[in-house]
Amino acid sequence: MNLRELLGRLREFDLLLDTDAKFPNVTSLVAGETVPGSWWTHPQAHEMYRLASELRGHPDILAIKLVSGKITFIHRPLWMAVLAIGTAREPWQMRGLTRDASALLRKSDQEARLMSSGDAVRELEARLLVHAQSVHTERGFHRKEVRSWKAWADSVQLGPVALTPAEGKSQLESVVARLNSQFGARGILPWQLKRARASPSAR
Repeated sequence: MNLRELLGRLREFDLLLDTDAKFPNVTSLVAGETVPGSWWTHPQAHEMYRLASELRGHPDILAIKLVSGKITFIHRPLWMAVLAIGTAREPWQMRGLTRDASALLRKSDQEARLMSSGDAVRELEARLLVHAQSVHTERGFHRKEVRSWKAWADSVQLGPVALTPAEGKSQLESVVARLNSQFGARGILPWQLKRARASPSAR
């Protein structure tokens, strides 16, 4: 499989995970089969890594932790839905935010981009409160480049938010539900996970 073919599948599905047992994902598409366990031990591991990296750098692809907390490659037509949710700051995003995460969120609102690592940035990522991208520094450290969603939208010339948060969530829920049904998967979105944990049946 090459990048053109992988992009074709992504346009077909709207979303692809980096790896998963059932939800459409890059490693299985490259291997032509489900990849059990760690894909790093697969004979095509280098090809999987190369194509995932090329996909992440494509101008029509947004790569964030979205479905089931995993890296999700998102086709451009769904970007506005992500932006609407990311900028909403709804209760499920803000309630119980730690002090460090709150401080980092305020700082991301003030600066065009900043470097961070650790629990605070992971917390903001999980709640879709910032755009965070993994980078390697000149000293060889693994860190996250953090931007507010507004700064990210400006950088990709996406324009102002044109959906309500409810409309954005509905769009993404529809896509995930379709793929779950089609592939027998159990992909879940961050706000759905919050609801599941808060429901009496989940206790």
